[in-house]
Amino acid sequence: MSAVPRLSYDALPARLRPAADPRALPVRAVHLGLGAFHRAHQALYTEAAGGDWGIAAVAQHSRTVLDALRAQDHLYSVTLRHPEGARTRVAGVLARTLHAEADAGQLRDLLAAEETAVVTTTVTEKGYRRDPVTGGLDLADPLVAADLAGRGPATPVGQLAAGLRARLRAGGAPLTVVCCDNMAGNGPVLERLVREFIEAAGWRERAALAEWVAGAAVAFPATVVDRIVPATAPDDLDAAQRALGVRDEAAVTCEPYTEWVLQDAFAGPRPRWEAGGARFVADVAPYQLTKLRLLNGSHSLLAHLGLRAGCRTVADALAAGWGEEAVRGYCAEVAPTLPGAGPDPAAYTEALVERFRNPAIHHRLDQIAADSSLKIPERWLTPLRELRAAGRDTPWLARALAAWAASCRSGAGHADPAAGRLRDAWRAAAPADAVRALLGLLGAPDLADDAPLVAAVTERLPAAH
Repeated sequence: MSAVPRLSYDALPARLRPAADPRALPVRAVHLGLGAFHRAHQALYTEAAGGDWGIAAVAQHSRTVLDALRAQDHLYSVTLRHPEGARTRVAGVLARTLHAEADAGQLRDLLAAEETAVVTTTVTEKGYRRDPVTGGLDLADPLVAADLAGRGPATPVGQLAAGLRARLRAGGAPLTVVCCDNMAGNGPVLERLVREFIEAAGWRERAALAEWVAGAAVAFPATVVDRIVPATAPDDLDAAQRALGVRDEAAVTCEPYTEWVLQDAFAGPRPRWEAGGARFVADVAPYQLTKLRLLNGSHSLLAHLGLRAGCRTVADALAAGWGEEAVRGYCAEVAPTLPGAGPDPAAYTEALVERFRNPAIHHRLDQIAADSSLKIPERWLTPLRELRAAGRDTPWLARALAAWAASCRSGAGHADPAAGRLRDAWRAAAPADAVRALLGLLGAPDLADDAPLVAAVTERLPAAH
């Protein structure tokens, strides 16, 4: 039996080749975070934009995808999983791939290059190394401290700061940094983190650099991104091989739905992302809050309830019957906290139920539940505060917190950077004390002092165990 050829531009039949040979594209955009979401979202919008907008994508840690892409001309396949069947194609927009630490010099040079006009980021919430209380840069974080000491940069914020420093030295061409992670006000948040890094650095020109970053030559627009992109499984690689006739070790799968809303505030040129369906608006906050609180919030709810019920995926939870009730109940409870200028909450909830129900999308609950201590403050606690200040009852949010608290006690089903401290909180003599300690660890001492809330969460703990 002959071996299946590896995906490459020449190995693909002409009818399956992407419109552009990525080996011929000049780098005009840099992306930090070489994960599946970027390859199924921003990269495809950039490809649809046309023109000479090659991307240099940067892996932060693992070399697995990086090495796979380098071995196949930086090509990869994208499979849209419709309920009625899958559709696979090959994307050709990644012109280069780098490793953040091994190729630090090349990354710095690309960030300094005048030809580079846009930087996008998807490094997950924990990648920004924020202080859970202040929301600013966690200067006590070991990786941040190492970067500030000159032994890096190993963090995305440090990489951006070093790149901007080199760019100013090279002439200060305009640059737009587009954060695409699930944080409220993600653009301004990233700008704050970069400026705080610069202010804490021992660089002689840090004052001038901070002033330049705060000026019109560097922009940090806020964005909202949406597409469910499950972690790639071995079966996905086999399915892509059957569809293409070649082996793709960097294949991604995703749902058909996709959305990108961007604040129209760029410092210089950008790809024509609107050609791929992106929307440019003056204020993304209504879209961002709707997505964070309804989609991301209900995802976290399903994850913690579902794992305890023995479900593996979001679709499993919806098929179990209680999942739809949970999504609808949670969204109805949180909807009053949303601004009126955004999407209609009722229609948005209907669309969520349909998306979550798609049996072709194997979105793992343990993937969603990972790093919950970093996700929950924005997804659940901010709307919780608003609702309680308005005197509204919050049974679904209390149930959500109870399910999360129970998972912290067992430590099963998901990973969290604060897992040890979360388990230690359960050493308290009484469950209510454990709930208060856990809320404190989420940076919410005000909610820990809310006796009725603590009682409501504690009352629901037996059902969550």
